[in-house]
Amino acid sequence: MVTELDVATAAPPALSKLPLDAVHRRLGARMAPFAGYEMPLQYEQGIVAETLHTRRRASLFDVSHMGQAILAGARAARALESLTPADLASLSPERTRYTQLLNESGGILDDLLVTRLPGVEERLLLVVNASRKQADFALISAALPQFDFNPLDRALLALQGPRASAVLGALLPGAEDLPFMGWRAFDFGGAPLFVSRSGYTGEDGFELSLRAEHAEDLARLLLSYEDVAPAGLGARDALRLEAGLPLYGHDLEETTDPVEAGVGWSIGKRRRMEGGFPGFERIRRALEQGPSRVRVGLLPQSKAPLREGAELSARDGEAVGHVTSGGFSPTLQRPIAMGYVASAHANVGATLSAPLRDKRVDVTVAALPFVPHRYFKTPAGKDAR
Repeated sequence: MVTELDVATAAPPALSKLPLDAVHRRLGARMAPFAGYEMPLQYEQGIVAETLHTRRRASLFDVSHMGQAILAGARAARALESLTPADLASLSPERTRYTQLLNESGGILDDLLVTRLPGVEERLLLVVNASRKQADFALISAALPQFDFNPLDRALLALQGPRASAVLGALLPGAEDLPFMGWRAFDFGGAPLFVSRSGYTGEDGFELSLRAEHAEDLARLLLSYEDVAPAGLGARDALRLEAGLPLYGHDLEETTDPVEAGVGWSIGKRRRMEGGFPGFERIRRALEQGPSRVRVGLLPQSKAPLREGAELSARDGEAVGHVTSGGFSPTLQRPIAMGYVASAHANVGATLSAPLRDKRVDVTVAALPFVPHRYFKTPAGKDAR
């Protein structure tokens, strides 16, 4: 039996270090534990400044804690569809698709990005959340034993913001022409550098996967540009909340299905008709009849932010939902939040209430995203690959 004393005195598990750990410390990062890693929470300029710099110019994030792996073999994409609701069989080479791993009841085990790599052999590059990567990798290996499944030991950096394209294009000519959710391999230091036009901020940007031993050289080059500054986990969370993007373990978890989570758009048309993925009946009903609850934006009428777990009530006091993410928006200069609300109370403009410290405050249901997305749109006449 574990007692409170045991918990208090037990040595915390050792944290893994990122390939750029020494760089973060030289840059004055405040480090904090996250998903088993020591991560840069913020740098000397602070979370607000880092968030605003990303919106105005470009920031470099270290997301090497994420899990990366390659699933390879004939019809690998079709096989992976047995675990996810995306149409992966139609995914073109050098294109990326967002999807989810589902449990038998249609709940979300994790959300991930899947990229079809070029070449004759069918190979899929998977990027999963750090807190779930061991469980994800075990699930995929066990469910698809006939395929080669190889976790990758690679660094992953994210260059995000309106100046990201100009900076990366100067360093890697051609990168600026990648379409949104496009992928291409470049050479860096004599080794492949995987570049995808994607991110988790709502801004235009890129994710860069490369050998860990080359990560410091790439980071140094990117940070040498006047437009680029380092940013930490705090700014990344503020940006994704402003962009209305869900975070696994908070806005997504095993009792949440993709439709109520607001990511039903990621379920392919063919998959909606054919099924063949876990929890299909539940998800089909939600698509046809509407979910009983939905993820919504929330605007607390207060100066202090609401926090995860706060109960949301209707005017008559009935509990109708709860907050899953909350914080202060540097861009909007006000508290914002997301949460799940019963569909009957989820109309934009509806007024709910929530406890905040020793009182209740009004909370207005708002449309997502709070800050409009600025993902790259391929110019007319350009090859969208």
